[in-house]
Amino acid sequence: MAKKALCIGINNYPGTHMDLQGCVNDASDWAAALVGRGFAAITLLNDQATKAAMMTAMGNLISKAVKNDSLVITFSGHGTYQPDTDGDEADGLDEALCPYDLQTNGAALTDDEIKTLFANRKGGVRIVLIADSCHSGTVTRAAAAEPDSDTRPRFMPMGNWLPDKLLPKNRVGKLSATVVAPLGGSPLLAAYSRQLGDPLLSGCKEGTNNFSYDARINGRYNGAFTYYALKALKTLKPEATYADWHKAFVKYLPSASYPQSPQIVGSDTARKGIVFA
Repeated sequence: MAKKALCIGINNYPGTHMDLQGCVNDASDWAAALVGRGFAAITLLNDQATKAAMMTAMGNLISKAVKNDSLVITFSGHGTYQPDTDGDEADGLDEALCPYDLQTNGAALTDDEIKTLFANRKGGVRIVLIADSCHSGTVTRAAAAEPDSDTRPRFMPMGNWLPDKLLPKNRVGKLSATVVAPLGGSPLLAAYSRQLGDPLLSGCKEGTNNFSYDARINGRYNGAFTYYALKALKTLKPEATYADWHKAFVKYLPSASYPQSPQIVGSDTARKGIVFA
């Protein structure tokens, strides 16, 4: 049984004016924690995490795994939407992860593309997904900051990277650069939904006005969810389940400074699974 992990962290988004500060630390911290639990972990950080590189790394990790292998994929960075082109979204928008070259290459990693990558998964391969990014919302809401903190949502409005000709229009016919998908959604959740028995841990709820926050805690930048999830992980007993872990980290979030509600998605069997077994 092999245990492998891919940890992606992107702070820099050239051309978007929407850089973050805690995502590289997140990826490094997840990788260190997973190595400590017997995983072989690789990271993709900033300019390493182009769309092509993300697809290749995810594809290799998933397609090469065999029965009883355990995989973990973490993503820390911006989430976004883009207009749906194949008609499979009721709200007319695809959910997507934002690679480093989002604006310069003009392409996000969409839920449809991630589904295709996950379709190569063999039976008996376990996958845990951890997403510390925003799945929806606008960037107009700001959290009250803790002392010495710098909070910002991890959501990328379409107008910051898509050309005007590709932006949807609102009800009065004007370009809608910051449109919010009415149903909400996560590209990782969309990929997960085709699988059985695996948990997805995310930094915030689905739907509008829900965010995962970039945070500065004790003088260091992290995602608020990543920081507290890893803090809680250190306190768990060896036999702790994903449900136990979730109960441990929601003691810290939401807070006055970081009004986000981390979620666990999965079957009852998934929730009762031993953490990173």
